[in-house]
Amino acid sequence: MQAVVVNQKSRANVEVMEKELRPLKAGEALVTVEYCGVCHTDLHVAAGDFGNVEGRILGHEGIGIVTKVAEDVTSLKIGDRVSIAWMFQSCGRCEYCTTGRETFCRKVKNAGYSVDGGMAEQCIVTADYAVKVPDGLDPAQASSITCAGVTTYKAIKVSDIKAGQWIVVYGCGGLGNLAIQYAKHVFNAKVIAVDINDDKLTLAKEIGADMTINPITQGDADKIIQEKVSGAHAAVVTAVSKLAFNSAVNAVRACGKVVAVGLPSETMDLNIPRLVLDGIEVVGSLVGTRKDLEEAFQFGAQGLVVPLVKTRSLNEIQDVFEEMEQGKIQGRMVIDFKQHKCTNC
Repeated sequence: MQAVVVNQKSRANVEVMEKELRPLKAGEALVTVEYCGVCHTDLHVAAGDFGNVEGRILGHEGIGIVTKVAEDVTSLKIGDRVSIAWMFQSCGRCEYCTTGRETFCRKVKNAGYSVDGGMAEQCIVTADYAVKVPDGLDPAQASSITCAGVTTYKAIKVSDIKAGQWIVVYGCGGLGNLAIQYAKHVFNAKVIAVDINDDKLTLAKEIGADMTINPITQGDADKIIQEKVSGAHAAVVTAVSKLAFNSAVNAVRACGKVVAVGLPSETMDLNIPRLVLDGIEVVGSLVGTRKDLEEAFQFGAQGLVVPLVKTRSLNEIQDVFEEMEQGKIQGRMVIDFKQHKCTNC
């Protein structure tokens, strides 16, 4: 089968090559991949930012059809459409797994990083961790929800935002545009979108943002937010920028919460007296659990959240990686594997 693998000697640190899958083990299922989105995390993995995983099959935004199951599998059947997500498998027994926080399991396996992922014509999954895609949800759009969607849906949940309250989303790209939709259409919040790209802000307005701010042309976002709405009740930062994180802390009102999602390499600044005296919370949010993904899928199936996706062919993968690195991508790029005929499928 053809797969996208990490090769730091190749253009964009990735290469399409032939790979052969091993036989299924107990508890596993074989998935024929239909679509797999490309995430900024894939860039980090391919570049070796999280460690050297040369030869690893990338992809954690996979959607496909189950074509084979191990004899002991009861949670899936042939023909089911399922996810191949970043949260590939956890231990199921530790304090995090047993308290609804399985993404923080110390023995977690992540698709496209610690195990082979879904950017291939076929993928082996742990059956109990492959979340079924509901009827009525377009599989290409579902691929985006598998990571970007569930990540931002979880972040909005973590923010504790209530209907009618103000939430500010920093970064309106592939993650941010979904965060805006979940905040507006699922949680019924009032949404402020902040980005330095006017095209992304135009899209943010179209999908539900009540207010948009470009810090480059309009001035400091946090000062504008404090002036206009007396501070946001919560902020979700998907931007990969220290400046965005610092602004978010200053943008929330007393007892506000800042949820960190983006992964810049810099260290953010924290005004400790303000955190203490105003009761500001800063918390990280890491993708979402299987239950979160199930819920995020359902809102997509109901049409409350519509991912902006564009399908690309497998032979364009290096172009896609370079475009993402250069910040040229609006929404989500999704590799269409249905157009490739897999000789082993």
